This record gives sequence, structure tokens and C-alpha cells, in this order.
Amino acid sequence: MLVAAAVCPCPPLLVPEVAAGAAPELDAARDACVDALGVLAAARPDLLIVVGPAEPEARGPYPAGSPGSFAGFGVDLAVRLGEVPAGAAVPERPLPVSLAVGAWLLARARWAGAPVEAVGVGESLAADRCVQAGRDLAARADRVALLVMGDGSACRTVKAPGYLDERAVDFDTAVARALGAADLASLGSLDESLAYELKAAGRAPWQVLAGAAQGAGLGGHLLYEEAPYGVGYAVAAWS
Repeated sequence: MLVAAAVCPCPPLLVPEVAAGAAPELDAARDACVDALGVLAAARPDLLIVVGPAEPEARGPYPAGSPGSFAGFGVDLAVRLGEVPAGAAVPERPLPVSLAVGAWLLARARWAGAPVEAVGVGESLAADRCVQAGRDLAARADRVALLVMGDGSACRTVKAPGYLDERAVDFDTAVARALGAADLASLGSLDESLAYELKAAGRAPWQVLAGAAQGAGLGGHLLYEEAPYGVGYAVAAWS
């Protein structure tokens, strides 16, 4: 059963070494992520699962100890998803960027509250399949926590990755409201086509969360909502 969740954005710029001189611009987002992870730790889960968007070749499960790297962004920085269990083989399959950022957040917070696994989710995964995937994750242990990685629209300004789309503000506002209220129905009914057009990579992970939280009775709290670089970022904690 799901006992807590943290929702965080997943841009590589969240990692100060990648952001370099622009690092202070996301300090508030980093601080909010730390607060959200504190809610996960306080819930004392038996298992923490990181969920994030992934390209086709990077989808599926990742065991504890899976490696991640930010070398593709010109930074010699490696991370691992928690610790490799004693006696287990060291995983070699690299984490997609969203999960590498999640692993970085956990390392930064010195996570030691529970074993960690991860799942890369296809950005095009249909809503009903996202919800079912969430139910399956919530059933993995008596007390499951999720760290859900995902960005909102990438179309908030003319300099945004997806250029300016007038629908982006309303989309991100609705998502932030739903995340802050732990509104499962609103998250589950997010328009897949619109999310794709707005390049909102978080849509599928958020709908996985909606499925996992069914029947859990969790409340939400929005900790951060901004659109630096023209991309919608939100941080929320559910408990």
C-alpha cells in the first residue's frame, strides 16, 4: 500500500554541477525536493520506488545500485540508485536521466530509510495502463513510498524548448492544483494528447502515482511551482 509520495521535477539542471553558473536559479526547487523527501522518510516505508519518464530503450525496472551518469551533459559525475544489496551483482544497465536525477536527490538527502528500486515509464503510455502500473507498484510491499520524477509543459515562453504555447499555463496550473490536493481523478484524467503537444514529460509518472494512491487516503501539499527556462516544475508531498 502507498503510504507517501514525493513529486519532483527531473531536469539535469537540478544538479548544481550540471547547472554550473546558473545553479542558484533552482535552489528553491532543490530545497523543496529535500522537504518532500523528508516526508517519505517520515513515513517509514518498506520500499521506495523512483518513477520517471524514459525513452523506449530505457523503460522498465531498475534494481538497487543501478548506475547513472551526467557525462552526457559535460559533467564527470556518477550516481547510484541506493546501495547494492549484500551478495547481489552490481547492476550495469544505466539509469535514464530522470531516474539519475532521482538517484542524485536521494544521495543528496542521504537516503537510508528503505531499499530503493526504480521504474522507467514511457511518456506515451496510455492513462489506464499508467494507473494499473501504479496499482501494481503499490502492491509491492506493505508500506510503499514513491519518488515521482516529471516536468510539466516545456512551452511557457518563446525561449522554452517547445516554444510558446498559450495552453501551457493552464495545463501546468491544473497539474499543480491536482498535485497539491492529491486529486487522483484530475491526475488520472490529464489529456494525453495535450500533454504530448506541450512536451509535459511528467504526465505518465503522475498518472502512475494516481493509480498507486487509489484507496490510500493520502493528502497533498504543494511545495514549489515555477517555470524557469520556460518549463513547468512542481514539487509536492503526499502523506
